Order: sequence, then structure tokens, then C-alpha cells
Amino acid sequence: MRTLFRLLCVLPLAACSILPAPEPVDIYLLPASASAPARADKALRHWSLRIARPDSNGQLLGQRILVIPEPNRVSVYKGATWHEPAAILVRNRLFDAFRSDGRVNALSTEEMRTFADYELGSELGAFHSEYRQDGQPPEAIIRLDARLIDTTSRRIVASRAFETREAAADQSILTVVAAFGRAADRLSAELVSWAIAGADAAHRAGTEAEALPVREGTP
Repeated sequence: MRTLFRLLCVLPLAACSILPAPEPVDIYLLPASASAPARADKALRHWSLRIARPDSNGQLLGQRILVIPEPNRVSVYKGATWHEPAAILVRNRLFDAFRSDGRVNALSTEEMRTFADYELGSELGAFHSEYRQDGQPPEAIIRLDARLIDTTSRRIVASRAFETREAAADQSILTVVAAFGRAADRLSAELVSWAIAGADAAHRAGTEAEALPVREGTP
């Protein structure tokens, strides 16, 4: 019985010793360009903007770096992840782009739970790399359907689909991550200009409507 007891105590330790060591994982940040492009319009806006986390589903909810190596097959890069889910990466990049642009001073995210005149909502449809031709480096693809919402009326004042593609220098994960950074920079720059123009137009229309004189009814 003593021998059996000793054997039972040793077996769990032996089982643990033969398990494979966990695979090392490299965690990547979404790189950003060093400086924002110069702009002619430097006037501060008198409205506020809340940038919401994009809606997403499926594998975009996770942190793995997705790749489509061939049509109709989704895979991931082995031993590599983003440091946050793709939707948070996109929201944070948009927030940084608006802040660097400087024209909207009152910025927030949905996590801050503050009031804003307008909300930037969106749906993240793609955040992956894709091989287009055999032997060629993959492209980083980001697709975002954006909508600008008047938070008082909950009316959508503008909407637009954005898509950017940036080819990686080669097939290595480092150059693929760099391509994602360039794609995110370009999409953010386009979206910032579009959103500011849309909010300006909506704010101007609302201000003009408030300024119209009230007409008395005729008997």
C-alpha cells in the first residue's frame, strides 16, 4: 500500500513534466507615423465629439493577427498577437488622429461616459492581411463603415465606408505590422477630414435653424 501511495503521488508530477512548454508569443503595437500632415484649416470647433469603439464580430473580437493566405480561408500568424483587440486599436488610432489634427478640442470615447454633440460610430468589417498573388507580399486591409450621429436627435447626419490597403515589404510579420500601421494612418486621416466636414455642416444647419425668426400664424 505504501508503494502504491508513493506511485500515485509521483504520477501527477511526471505528467506535468512531459507537457510541452508554452509557445512564446510576440505582442505587437499598431505603429503610427511620426508626424501629422499640415492643414490649412486651423480653427477650433465649437462642438464636441465622442469616438465610440467600432462594432465587430467573429475573429475580429480577439487579438490574433489575421491573415487570408488563400481565398475563403482565414488563418492567424503563429506566435504573434496585437496588444489589444482590433476594434480598440482602431478606436484609439482615430482618437489620436483627431487629437493630433487639433481642430476638435472636446474629444472623448464611450468609456469616458461624457456628453458630446456628435458621436462617431462605426462597424469594423476587415482588419487582416491578405495574399493577392502567389509569391507576392500580402496587403494589410482595414475596412470601416462610419456614421456620424447627432446625439440629441440620434439622427445620422453622415455616413461613409472607408477601406485602405497597404502592401507589406515582404512576408515577415514585422513588415506586415508596419503595413497595418500605414493603412491605419491613411484611413484615420481620411476619416478625420470627412467627420469634421460632416459635423461642421450639421452644426451650421442647426445653428441657422435656431436663428430663424418664429412666424406668427395668420388668422
